[in-house]
Amino acid sequence: MKVAIYCRTSKTEQNPENQKLELEHFAKAMNYNYSIFEEQESTRKTRPIKNNLFQEALQKKWDLILVWKLDRWARSMQELINDLELLRQNNVQFRTLKENLCLDNNPTNNLMINILSSFAQFERDIIRERTMAGLDRARTEGKKLGRPFKKSPPVN
Repeated sequence: MKVAIYCRTSKTEQNPENQKLELEHFAKAMNYNYSIFEEQESTRKTRPIKNNLFQEALQKKWDLILVWKLDRWARSMQELINDLELLRQNNVQFRTLKENLCLDNNPTNNLMINILSSFAQFERDIIRERTMAGLDRARTEGKKLGRPFKKSPPVN
């Protein structure tokens, strides 16, 4: 079985090593033929490694995509549902290690995938709401928002 292991962090300061070690250990225990794909400092719109891996899977280069958790693959519930449906249509398996979920015809797995992605979406929405409230408060207090300007070194 050809397996693509996908690890992702949101920032370059974060390290995907914990994800990678656990996923690799699992793949070795299952005797999978695997490759590891790591993505750092990703955003909702810029995940070239994930996008390339996904296209390769749809072209049948991979039999299984293995991720640490659902939220490491998709950043929204809609993205997850769309991706998983395309994988299902193309007979590509998808598995999460921590939640122990498999994309298959088991109704319980499908329910759990939807429930967990709903909670992840809710968490992101709450964080955004709090951030926007904090920015609004800072503006009303007259605080200057944004990155500070870099001072140029003095010219001699």
